Amino acid sequence: MHPALLLLTDSRLPAGGHAHSGGAEQAIASGAVHDMPSLARFLRGRLHTAGALAAALAATACVQAVRTPPATAPTDRLPAGSDADPWVVLDREVDARTASPAQRDASRTQGRLLVRVARRVWPSPVLDELARAVPHPHHPVALGVAAHAAGTTPQDAALAAAYHAVSGPATAAVRLLGLDPVAVHGLLANLTPELSAVSAAACPPGTSERPGSAGAGWAALPAYSSPGLDLLAERHARAGIRLFVS
Repeated sequence: MHPALLLLTDSRLPAGGHAHSGGAEQAIASGAVHDMPSLARFLRGRLHTAGALAAALAATACVQAVRTPPATAPTDRLPAGSDADPWVVLDREVDARTASPAQRDASRTQGRLLVRVARRVWPSPVLDELARAVPHPHHPVALGVAAHAAGTTPQDAALAAAYHAVSGPATAAVRLLGLDPVAVHGLLANLTPELSAVSAAACPPGTSERPGSAGAGWAALPAYSSPGLDLLAERHARAGIRLFVS
């Protein structure tokens, strides 16, 4: 494991991840999550839907950072938001795969904050280019580029995204339900084989091509969905009282 991966997945990284519950707050408010078994089901479902999608997108962004070097001169740069810019294209692919407007907003908020922090921790022309092309990138895109800037691999980026998809909701459940934090971390430990499988599927070992490349088109990227998470996100956005942003 690359040491930088520990920083990317640390909830203390000042990128705002601690303010998001990944739908856990609303799931708890609705009664869908109320104890350890129901939390385990929620985390596993989130890992294999939103988590698997985020892992594939983060791996894609990490590989694209290698294959798309930043422009070396101002005259070589495309205008910000240009339809031809590869970062704009990838960011729109994330939009297309995120049905809930509330989830899109939360993803972009986290992505912007992560880029801001990563540019200071791991200064990189690629991060600068992403910030210029897409001022508010989606979180998986920001995570993949930050992982590249930190010197990690696409599979590391995928693993960080998959872990982020379950660790945030797990921590939120501890705060909201008063669950035993040791037992909740035991749930996360039990998910290790599935985290490894999700990250491996997102970027199989030995591959260097990002999903959607080599003529396959962007349609080759996965489009896992979870209508339940979408509904929870929209309900949470309208909630009058809430502890977490999402």
